[in-house]
Amino acid sequence: MRSYFKNVSRIRYEGPKSKNPLAFRHYNPDARVEGKTMKDHLRFSVVYWHTFRGTGIDPFGVGTAIRPWDDGTQSVRNAQNRVRVAFEFMEKLGAPFYAFHDRDIAPEGANLRETNRNLDAVVKVLKEEQQRTGIKLLWGTANLFGNPRFVHGAATSCNADVFAYAAAQVKKAIEITHELGGAGYTFWGGREGYSTLLNTDLKREQEHLAKFLHMAVDYKKKIGFKGQFYIEPKPKEPTKHQYDSDAAACLNFLREYDLLKHFKLNIETNHATLAGHTMQHELEVAGAAGALGSIDANTGDELLGWDTDQFPTSVYLTTQTMLTILKYGGFTTGGVNFDAKVRRESFEPIDLFYAHIGGMDAFARGLKIAAAIRKDGRLADFVTKRYSSWDSGIGRKIEQGQVGFVELEKYMLEKGEAAPNTSGRQEFLENLINEFI
Repeated sequence: MRSYFKNVSRIRYEGPKSKNPLAFRHYNPDARVEGKTMKDHLRFSVVYWHTFRGTGIDPFGVGTAIRPWDDGTQSVRNAQNRVRVAFEFMEKLGAPFYAFHDRDIAPEGANLRETNRNLDAVVKVLKEEQQRTGIKLLWGTANLFGNPRFVHGAATSCNADVFAYAAAQVKKAIEITHELGGAGYTFWGGREGYSTLLNTDLKREQEHLAKFLHMAVDYKKKIGFKGQFYIEPKPKEPTKHQYDSDAAACLNFLREYDLLKHFKLNIETNHATLAGHTMQHELEVAGAAGALGSIDANTGDELLGWDTDQFPTSVYLTTQTMLTILKYGGFTTGGVNFDAKVRRESFEPIDLFYAHIGGMDAFARGLKIAAAIRKDGRLADFVTKRYSSWDSGIGRKIEQGQVGFVELEKYMLEKGEAAPNTSGRQEFLENLINEFI
């Protein structure tokens, strides 16, 4: 097979003092942190859509990306060749996982039957490359937003035939994910929302979405797929409002329709900020509900109010992220999935390596710093002491459900006034974090 990255060797760990831009300074896959290797903690995944299908196109200009392996056709042969290029890249990078949309890996045909044949032809090559390299599928998903048929949504479309088509497409996507040994399957409602309520039956659309997800759960059981199902929150883009707007909204929806036991959340940084939250907030909301499953690792630009999907390089961000992930026990089926794209100005193939190396190093540093903070113990001790009034006395009785309003009124009438508050010491804690960064 022809090599398209022949001037790049396998990316190695060379340590913090290395000046080699094609080496890791902090990500040492075999180094152990809190009893696990970095590779097992982080479970890095490369996305097919941005890394191998992104062209650099934006609303003001055509694509700029130079991709010498792509012949410009929508042929199955070109798609199969792209698979081999992708695995060469991932093998040299040392990424253990990848993720895809069905329409990333294979072109659509004239009808659903032909489209499925195209998928099967490309999946055959994916399977061969997985066996050759040992790289695994983190999760698959279906693109239910790109084709004009999904103009009004997919599972929430006002057109019942579109709902049926989406169901058939997801059925196939789950099947190929299962065939490839995928660790999970993600649902992202790209157009599951509305642009105006003037033409929208919101209640009916949400009920249809719940029916769709229950059908997926039933089919997953039928074929014996053991992978984890994920929902990925996003508040807007391309619709004005999407039903999976943030972690809390997703959890509420899953509880309302008796789906929570079947799903965890795949949290993305840029989606969190679009929802007006921090990544750590969204992770904490998911973790507190026992629904933290995986993450899409990227970041946005604070000066731009849209989903820029930049590679994560902020060590503060990765430290906060890993603090929460470690707090809730780490990844099992999920991982750190680089849903990020190189900038339009970074158009050469080598830029794909620079971008992923930087993101992997940033998360490796975040992991090491988070582990050091946890080992130090001062942050955890402060939080424990701050809530110590709940560990005994009236606080413990409240948490155990032993008192109500009558008893609490009696308690305060006898005591006269609440115990004085203590300082939250935000600045002190921020300084503490800075000690490690």
